[in-house]
Amino acid sequence: MNNRKDPYFNRKTIISITVAVIAVIYMVQLFNLQIVNKQYRGFADSNAFFKKTLYPSRGAIYDRNGELLVYNQATYDVMMVAREMNNFDTLDFCNTLSIDKETFNEFDKDMRDRRKNPGYSSYTPQRFMSKLNVREYAMLQEKLYKFPGIYIQNRTERQYKYPNMGPILGYIAEVDKNTMSADPYYARGDFAGKSGIELSHEEDLRGEKGVEVLLRDAHGRIQGKYEDGAYDKMPVSGQDLTLSIDIELQAYGEYLMQNKIGSIIIIEPKTGEILTMVAAPSYDPALLTGREFGENYLELARDPYKPLINRAVAGLYPPGSTYKPAQGVIFLQEGIITPDTRYGCAGGYPPLGGRPRCHGHPSPLSLDPALATSCNSYFCYGLTAMLTNRTFYKDINDAFDHWKDRMILMGFGNKLGVDLPSEKRGFIPNSKFYSKVHQTENWRAANIISIAIGQGEILTTPLQLANFAALTANRGYYYVPHVVKKLKNKPLDTQYTIRRESEIDRKHWEVAVSGMAHAVTGGTCRGIFMGPEVEVCGKTGTSQNPHGDDHSLFLGFAPKDDPQVAIAVIVENGRFGASTAVPIARLMFQKFFKDSIPDSDKWLEQRIVNTSILPNMHLRNRQTINVQ
Repeated sequence: MNNRKDPYFNRKTIISITVAVIAVIYMVQLFNLQIVNKQYRGFADSNAFFKKTLYPSRGAIYDRNGELLVYNQATYDVMMVAREMNNFDTLDFCNTLSIDKETFNEFDKDMRDRRKNPGYSSYTPQRFMSKLNVREYAMLQEKLYKFPGIYIQNRTERQYKYPNMGPILGYIAEVDKNTMSADPYYARGDFAGKSGIELSHEEDLRGEKGVEVLLRDAHGRIQGKYEDGAYDKMPVSGQDLTLSIDIELQAYGEYLMQNKIGSIIIIEPKTGEILTMVAAPSYDPALLTGREFGENYLELARDPYKPLINRAVAGLYPPGSTYKPAQGVIFLQEGIITPDTRYGCAGGYPPLGGRPRCHGHPSPLSLDPALATSCNSYFCYGLTAMLTNRTFYKDINDAFDHWKDRMILMGFGNKLGVDLPSEKRGFIPNSKFYSKVHQTENWRAANIISIAIGQGEILTTPLQLANFAALTANRGYYYVPHVVKKLKNKPLDTQYTIRRESEIDRKHWEVAVSGMAHAVTGGTCRGIFMGPEVEVCGKTGTSQNPHGDDHSLFLGFAPKDDPQVAIAVIVENGRFGASTAVPIARLMFQKFFKDSIPDSDKWLEQRIVNTSILPNMHLRNRQTINVQ
């Protein structure tokens, strides 16, 4: 018989093929679900296994003398597996945790909301409530058997021994979607550094998570470790950090800067290690821990004086007359002047009708006494001589770019590379900037003369000024400033051990150092004179501020011939450099070299402490610690 003539043949063939295709589809789908699809496998595994994350202890932080600054304290999260919550006594659970039913419902709703909790699954543990204290943990642990589907997740929380260094230490907070997308290490509910050292050294401090695999029975109850812990992975604690900060010196600096805006930075010139980094106003880092984190953070963020900003690295200021030593060594290196070149001053810069103005002092002057007396006219003459020189430079643009390049080599106009986030680069213009501003390449020195005395478009950070003080102390080189002195199991990054050269001859720096020494013994910095036992070199600055009183600045180092510390002080609205910044620098030097403030300077200490540039500053930002 011819099968093709059988009327049922085509029907049988079609049915057979259809069944075969369906079978193949089912087999492919089963393979995909059971072998390929990790989410389904996760659901299946969760029926048999409970994988408990083991969080590592975050690395502790010490000061340069081994004093503990930041450590960990146990805290606990309530984890919930929704599908296991059968016969759940909500009222008893709420009473145990001292919350009301409305709060329970709110937490439960947030946990199940896939917009707020994209990784929500009823099969896996979800964070319901965080940061239980020891008492709450003990009460819940005692009654845990009554609450199916509830587990306790052990964590650690940051604790602080001192109420200092808030903007420098930074804080940790729960990770967001962007952090989780950028680094697979993190999962919802994890915490990471958000600012300061906690952020810049996050990978060193965080450690490595572990996992404990527990076996469930058919009812979802934990029966113990799977294979006696053969598949468990223990967490690895984060690395401890030793900072270059001296906490006693740091605390004293914050004490002096209470109710003020500005910064104090002290650097060890021989290493680039930062001994003190005061960013005022500051805040107690303990405010950004615990359940009050959100409320306190909002309050600090709304504070008009911005205590969350680390002004030491992110504040931008015209450097004023603290810039003059940099100008002087450039003029010397470029051959524009010699140490004996003299310029006159008649209370102001004569070619421009006495502007910028200057105060009374002998005239004419060479570079050394010009630095000591902070003569404005001298540096205006010097910059004009450089920009109009056609022997060394083809035009004003060429001359100015040579000047700019010299400034860059001294650490201005670019990020130095400190091991902290949020560092600003400052601003050093180039010739194209001025050609654009003046709409011609034939602009004149008179158009930009204010930069000769650290005004105009020039912007620097307090860190850059402190680094320049260290550069001058070293007579022409520096090490990138850094706050981490060493890590427990890892060498310091080589960028902090490389000597950076200014490419200006040492002999020129010696002229600048001499002028800064004379500024202390008989010039604008007389208020910091500490006698022959500690020979200080310094330079004051008064930075014009269109929004109020001028800013008060000082930079310097000591001792002159064997520099141990370099310092920069900026006090916003502090008026003259000699009136506020110099006394603060003097007291910091006294604290460093003598470990205490002599009786002869107690009156000065009280004057500075009681000087309130900001009378309405929020009291929580006021440092009330006892300083020995």
